[in-house]
Amino acid sequence: MDKTAIDDVDIERNPMEVHSVRRPISRALGFTDFAMNYFELEPGESFSGGLHAHHDQEEVFYVQAGTATFETRSPDDETAREVSVDAGEVIRFAPGEFQHGYNDSDADERVVGFAFGAPKARHDWDEIESLLYCRECDAEVGHGLELTEDGNFRMTCSECGNSFVVD
Repeated sequence: MDKTAIDDVDIERNPMEVHSVRRPISRALGFTDFAMNYFELEPGESFSGGLHAHHDQEEVFYVQAGTATFETRSPDDETAREVSVDAGEVIRFAPGEFQHGYNDSDADERVVGFAFGAPKARHDWDEIESLLYCRECDAEVGHGLELTEDGNFRMTCSECGNSFVVD
């Protein structure tokens, strides 16, 4: 058995600094079969760096306080939709379903919540796809991502192979 207080788990920030509080609970307790992260999002902050899909995990978000907004897009539909998730509500994304969760910049309060992923306690970087505008393709297309040795993200267009680092 392992036990910890959430406040005792060190804060680990996204390389793009899109949130100020993320506590990787699963890493702190040595989870192997699912991921669990605690977040506090100030107005304008997000759970992740943008619209993305995990092809190797389903993701579930529980909002404990505040209201999170999720931009969603299914893999076979280019129409994005926004869904509000209030305190006490849960939202699930299937593997391959694009999503981006955030606290609106004009919100009056912060969002406190948890992100869960399964199977596995960590996703494989090569199983994440982000939807980004590619200057070479002149369109919004899927980009693979990898974490560089410097702790930044390298994005690579799945259509043309154009690559760039986000720092």
